[in-house]
Amino acid sequence: MRSTKSPESPTVVDAYGACERITRREARNFSYGIRLLPPPKRRALSAVYAMARRIDDIGDGDLPEERKLVLLDEVRQQVRGLEAGRYDPADPVLVALAATADDFEVPLDGFVEIVEGCEADVRGVAYSTFDDLLHYCRCVAGSVGRLSLGVFGTVRGDVAESRQLADTLGLALQVTNILRDVLEDRGNGRVYLPKEDLDRFGVTLELDGDALADDPARLAELVRFEAGRAEERYATGLRLLGRLDRRSAACVAAMAGIYHRLLRRIEADPTAVMRARVRLSGGEKARVALRALALGRA
Repeated sequence: MRSTKSPESPTVVDAYGACERITRREARNFSYGIRLLPPPKRRALSAVYAMARRIDDIGDGDLPEERKLVLLDEVRQQVRGLEAGRYDPADPVLVALAATADDFEVPLDGFVEIVEGCEADVRGVAYSTFDDLLHYCRCVAGSVGRLSLGVFGTVRGDVAESRQLADTLGLALQVTNILRDVLEDRGNGRVYLPKEDLDRFGVTLELDGDALADDPARLAELVRFEAGRAEERYATGLRLLGRLDRRSAACVAAMAGIYHRLLRRIEADPTAVMRARVRLSGGEKARVALRALALGRA
């Protein structure tokens, strides 16, 4: 990667340090898995996360829609610059990501997909069918799976098939996110669940004060239906573990395990999403990570 350094430019070590601080501060679920990686991969995955976080922060911020779209396009151009070997040497995230791209086979165009998904959020795109939603999920989450796989590498199996598995696991995590955040998203004017499914189960996601006004039984049926779709994708995507080295498999097992446990909590009490965001405690997350670490040492 080419750049023009200045006296103020961060070193690669400093740049990675900045990305790791972002990850520790912001990645409440992913950080449990990232900690299980050896230092080179931990630093690289932190750089991937920091860039994805940059994109998400633009989309979730308070700026006007037009300004968000401008900033997202600037990130798109930053990614295109990285692909061509050009980047701002004063930007620690770009410095770290350039080093990561030099050392690992990270598909940088995955960040462009994240930008596209975030643009859909900014524009308030709604989804008519589950296939429409899956396209969005591939942009914002399947892409992260493929980017992460570039850091993990594969020790067995076909690489293209491994990318598909990483993509599928990302879809499972994103559908889990959508179910977890259905109330919060509705309060922000966003509806991700497909209209055909809402109509099928007679659910509107209308708000009654700080809660959803839908009939609990109908909403529970809808949530369990969508959770079943996520479960199918966990069953497929988790086959990726057998294609990774032990430490990378432990990382994925921890990250996916936390979200999978969250999904099962939602399945056990689907009406809970009507009242608040469903969460796991720090202790529960740590126990999932410890079991994953045991896998990495096996």
